[in-house]
Amino acid sequence: MPPRSVLRDTAFLRLWAGTTASGLATWALPFVLGLAVLHRDLGAAGLGLVLAARTAGFLVAVAVGGVLADRHSRRTVVLWSALAAAVAAPLLAAGLGRSLVLMTAAAALAGAGQGACRPAFQALTAETVAPDRRQQANAAMTMAVRSSTLAGPALTALLAAFLDIGTLLLGIGLLWLIAALVPAKVTTTTTTDPATDPAPRAGFRAEFLEGIREARRHPWFLAGLAALVAVIALGYSATSVALPLISRDRYDTQWVLAAAMTAYTVGALAGALVIARWRPRSQGWAAFAGLAAYGFAPLSLMLPVHPLVVVAAYAVAGVGIELFNVPWFTATQREVAPDKLARVSSLDFLVSYGLAPLGLALMAPAIDTFGVTTVLGACAAACFLVPAAAALTPTARHFARPAPTTTD
Repeated sequence: MPPRSVLRDTAFLRLWAGTTASGLATWALPFVLGLAVLHRDLGAAGLGLVLAARTAGFLVAVAVGGVLADRHSRRTVVLWSALAAAVAAPLLAAGLGRSLVLMTAAAALAGAGQGACRPAFQALTAETVAPDRRQQANAAMTMAVRSSTLAGPALTALLAAFLDIGTLLLGIGLLWLIAALVPAKVTTTTTTDPATDPAPRAGFRAEFLEGIREARRHPWFLAGLAALVAVIALGYSATSVALPLISRDRYDTQWVLAAAMTAYTVGALAGALVIARWRPRSQGWAAFAGLAAYGFAPLSLMLPVHPLVVVAAYAVAGVGIELFNVPWFTATQREVAPDKLARVSSLDFLVSYGLAPLGLALMAPAIDTFGVTTVLGACAAACFLVPAAAALTPTARHFARPAPTTTD
């Protein structure tokens, strides 16, 4: 008898709703701040400073949140971190057009709340859902994230016709309140209560390093991080800089930019639907092949092809990225020690989000120095070759350590 659908599990649906609310809030905030620039409530330099503060808060908190989520209740970490992000929203509204210092501090708080939530949500999924339904659950989670990338800005643009910027910021705070309060409490034994555990705890640094040691026990995980670095810091950064330029200069329209980004998100949604039920026999190899498919995006921008080819390449890249993400998250939840899961997940988010700004900062100077075609070609090659090399790592074929052999 097949396992009951995860979509019929009330506890998971509440967790999914909280994750969706946090995703909508995350993607809506930069759009609302962009509207503030258009309305002259915030300058371009101020926007850059506020977004940078948000990123810095995220990167610091994602490491701290990983340790806290393994040390305490994951549900409690989600509650307080989402509440912190909720408090940041009215502070942003209060500083709008009045105090850039207040807005910068509030943006750092919002980023910290978002960052601390991520590893806690990841570990909470493993606590809420039985192992045989986690791939379906992770597919549903990633669909929520991808839907947010479409719905967040679109819904914000619609509401902006009727509401002012301050009210929109308060609405983002309301979404974070939903993320804080809706997920259900989960009874678990993966963490210990300091009040009942007489053994003294290691310090924060020691516990974070313990998470790194746990990650090193899984060669497939380290190989996956290396492949993510190549795709995010090189491939994604190159296309983020080059696509607007090529859309303008080669095709003389912004339609290609909008269509390609939409195709990427729609492709990702399709990939999540496929991987929710598909169980490849060599899931690691299939996942790395999906990740390598992002190389088609920079490759399509190198060549003077019809714009529909670019759109199709982005759709393929979107499908591929979820064929990697969902098995990757599921394997991490299955293979990593439960009491270290949040810390190992935080390493994933640190790499994914931490290196993206560096890649973006270096990509424009590289294009100016070597030319857009050369840079896109090098980044496409990295997207294809690094995941292929990662797939050769021991344990990468199945995203699992080999079962111990027994002798008579």
